[in-house]
Amino acid sequence: MQFAGKALEELLVFAKSQECLTVGVYESAKVMNIDPDCVAFCVLATDEEYEGDIALQIHFTLIQAFCFDNGIDIVRVNDTQRLSEILGDTDESEDVHCILVTNPSEDTFEDPALEKLSLFCEECRSFNEWVPAITLPER
Repeated sequence: MQFAGKALEELLVFAKSQECLTVGVYESAKVMNIDPDCVAFCVLATDEEYEGDIALQIHFTLIQAFCFDNGIDIVRVNDTQRLSEILGDTDESEDVHCILVTNPSEDTFEDPALEKLSLFCEECRSFNEWVPAITLPER
């Protein structure tokens, strides 16, 4: 489980450097609606402050359904603050509740961390854990 958190951190840092991240629930929904084939991975993030946010939970349900229908691996993270730290220069008001790793142009996004996370998600699905939770490593 700990390797998955480290792999997710590596993936996000690399994808950001390649300008292959979409951050925000609404921005992610737009990308998925326009070009679902460009999405390589999805992260849903929440913390205690947002657990009771019904609108956010509805968005999560719809995003999860979309990901399942399109064969996109998806994970949950329970620490939006740590996620913001990993992303670096994000504005505190920026919505980090949904993050997509996207494919640049016609190329497929290749990264060893993405491969590790895909295997992790596949293994979790074999145990009927369809949206596995990942704990990000401490700084």
